[in-house]
Amino acid sequence: MFDDVRASSIVAFHDTALQTKQWAKVIPPRHASGTWKYIELDHRYNSLLSDEQAAARRRDVPDAEIARSVRAIDSFTQKRDEAVERIDESLLMRLGAVTRRPDARLSSDTPGAMCDRLSVLALKIHALRVAPAANAAGQAPPAQPGAKLEKLIEQRSDVAACLDALLQEAQAGTARFKLYR
Repeated sequence: MFDDVRASSIVAFHDTALQTKQWAKVIPPRHASGTWKYIELDHRYNSLLSDEQAAARRRDVPDAEIARSVRAIDSFTQKRDEAVERIDESLLMRLGAVTRRPDARLSSDTPGAMCDRLSVLALKIHALRVAPAANAAGQAPPAQPGAKLEKLIEQRSDVAACLDALLQEAQAGTARFKLYR
């Protein structure tokens, strides 16, 4: 049921997308429908958010430029939140025929929220991996990038395992998640 939605595929997609500089602005969407459409949109909006957040921290531009970035951040945040909800809606629809056990545990995180966390972690990992190149270009080095990178990779591995476990358990009817609106 969820063969196409596995954490390893999501992580690989996130990392591959980030290999193209400003991919979210220059690469057209690959997925036109289904759960993957929304996984891609979530990552796209997280990437655009990251760029705008960096732009909003600048001090060498007029206040009007910062205000434009803040408005863009608000818009991308709303679109990201909608994409996360659509991931969950799509997966809940696919679970429609599953008979849930009465004692099925309720997960506090939804698959959409976990996909979103994987996306944010991919952005952080990517930023630390490109830090040595930025460092060579004369920018300030991050504090202990190796240790931080290891922790982020560990965290991503843990979130990925939790996502796969939740999807397997939901498919078996032993776990559930809710979409709140």
